[in-house]
Amino acid sequence: MNLRGCAAQILAQVISDGHSLTAALDSHLGKIHNPQDRAFVQAVCYGVIRHYFTLDAVLKQLLGKPLKPKDADIKALLLIGLYQLQYMRVKAHAAVAETVAATKHKPWSKGLVNAILRSYLRDAETLQTQESSPEARLNHPDWIIHQLEQNWPEQAKSIFAANDQPPPMALRVNLRQISRDEYQTRLSQHGIAAQTLDVCPSALILDQPMNVEQLPGFHAGWVSVQDVAAQLAVDLLAAQPGDRVLDLCAAPGGKTAAILERQPELHSLLALDVDAKRLQRVNDNLNRLGLQADTLAADASQPETWADGRRFERILLDAPCSGFGVIRRHPDIKLLRRETDLVTLQALQAKILRAAWGLLQPGGILLYATCSVLKQENEAQIEKFLREQPDAHELPITADWGLARPHGRQILTGSQQMDGFYYAKLSKRA
Repeated sequence: MNLRGCAAQILAQVISDGHSLTAALDSHLGKIHNPQDRAFVQAVCYGVIRHYFTLDAVLKQLLGKPLKPKDADIKALLLIGLYQLQYMRVKAHAAVAETVAATKHKPWSKGLVNAILRSYLRDAETLQTQESSPEARLNHPDWIIHQLEQNWPEQAKSIFAANDQPPPMALRVNLRQISRDEYQTRLSQHGIAAQTLDVCPSALILDQPMNVEQLPGFHAGWVSVQDVAAQLAVDLLAAQPGDRVLDLCAAPGGKTAAILERQPELHSLLALDVDAKRLQRVNDNLNRLGLQADTLAADASQPETWADGRRFERILLDAPCSGFGVIRRHPDIKLLRRETDLVTLQALQAKILRAAWGLLQPGGILLYATCSVLKQENEAQIEKFLREQPDAHELPITADWGLARPHGRQILTGSQQMDGFYYAKLSKRA
């Protein structure tokens, strides 16, 4: 199997067909049995998507006229070749030869691919300096550039840069089973270096990402993979013994598990998600960790169909959002998200927030969270809700992470090695 050819098929599904990178990888990687080969294909696919707008600008200069839609796989191969030459430690002759070899199914393209890649090698410096458009220079589509510059004019450049970097691998230590210091020692004994972060008592950051199978005690439930920003939800929610907790939009279940790990004496926890397939991942995570919760596939915006009069002392609403805070983890957001999605998402956020509020006990706490850095999904959403909801008041979040905002607290992508994230803490007057 030509690995670059396999990567080209995956990338064509994302770039031309609009599939998510995760889904496209899942549909192909099972055919590759060698772990190193799988890792190479995954790295190439993530790399091309991560640097797509810069690479595409170079390719347009080299091609002169675009390829036909039916040749999306050849375009993907060319992007793979350019990515290897510009960003990977692959010898130039090997990168060109192996990429050209992947054209066997379309013999006419062999000469084109060879010529384009060799032209790049001759003129790389000139081609890169001619990337004058904002899309090419900042490696984001124009509308995302506009949104981020409008929201964060002083921080936008650092957000663009953070979005283009691979994220660190963060761990959440299960403090019910092992202390963070002890787990860090266990990692060290296995030759795995990790650093603590003061902002979160359960978090470790690995110096180098690795397969979870290599983590000591992973299958015994000692540790999970979860970004540090997401781990902060547990302390903010502050669930107490005997509380009934509702986790809305819960999949894949990282926060559900974290709540149960930290507070084992809950009355109950209901994890709800609209996607039954994704909800299975919640169950899988709970089973691995030896935790128990009720799970339900249902629409969070329509509690009349499932709540049965239940009320909760704590509600975590991890609202559907643009995902602009996790572009470094999901670089295909830059290709797949559309500006029109923002209006739809904001309406859905407001609808779910209103619905969730009706399920909160007086005196209870609702924690609103998104993995977005857009103010219209975050602080503006909370401002509007507080204006319209007379029995709601905001609780302060005092922390040594993120930025204090008029409402809630915002983490910008890359700050203290965290994903972009937003939290606001609301309480219902008795």
